[in-house]
Amino acid sequence: MSAGEAARFWRSPGLPGVDLLKARYVTHRFTRHVHEGYAIGVILSGVEEFDYRGARHRAGTGAVVLVDPDQVHNGQAGVPDGWAYRMLYPSVQVITEIAGELLAGRGTPYFPEAVLSGGAGSRAAALLRAAHSAAEHGDDLASSTLARTAFGALVRHHAAHRPARPQPPSGGHAVRLAREILHERLIDPPTLEDLARAVEVRPFTLIRAFKAATGLPPHAYLNTLRVRQARSLLDSGTPAAQVAAEVGFADQAHLNRHFKRIMGVPPAAYQRAGTYKTPPTNRT
Repeated sequence: MSAGEAARFWRSPGLPGVDLLKARYVTHRFTRHVHEGYAIGVILSGVEEFDYRGARHRAGTGAVVLVDPDQVHNGQAGVPDGWAYRMLYPSVQVITEIAGELLAGRGTPYFPEAVLSGGAGSRAAALLRAAHSAAEHGDDLASSTLARTAFGALVRHHAAHRPARPQPPSGGHAVRLAREILHERLIDPPTLEDLARAVEVRPFTLIRAFKAATGLPPHAYLNTLRVRQARSLLDSGTPAAQVAAEVGFADQAHLNRHFKRIMGVPPAAYQRAGTYKTPPTNRT
């Protein structure tokens, strides 16, 4: 990690189903990736810049960032000094249950705005920051109360009905088959040519259709699957040194690089977070 950068990922018993990240990044860049759940956070200082839903967004100090599940995005510094933030990653179940309690019949919440700043997000930003800080200091009652209140406010005031799904792009059947093959062959994936041949389309046709359907080309999608499987193995206690080979990365260095580009921390740091220990206070 570059000088001036610090990142800590952990979980708290007071916030089941929610991962936590506190970080300051300067040169670190998140690759294009997706989360299974939501990514919700508040910028403490600086500016984060990210591409999401076909547009580039800038989130400055005090802004709230909202990224929906399975939506491709990246992230990097928007100013030379980078940015610091507190992020919460609640599962779909956590947010959907809150929405069900507050807004019966709404279904899975969808946040049309990626960045809330000024008056629109100031109360939510304060609640998110307080909930995150309480979790950092081991105050389970405060963190759970504040996080639920913050998530509830976001659902009430900033969620909308999910837009109708677009019609599957041309080649949708081939993409579905290709995704199934990649899921089954994490360790020994086919070449692009072999993958295209298996789903009976031309290579460039497959690339275009795959990106239209998933937001990622096949190789990037595969790395996302590998990181997701690596997380499962790390959560189950598999030593980080053994995970690379079990998910198909060439070596530990490749796992570390791809894992950090998506998760913001290396695998060993991620695994330490699974013990539900409150992290030591560290000023950012």
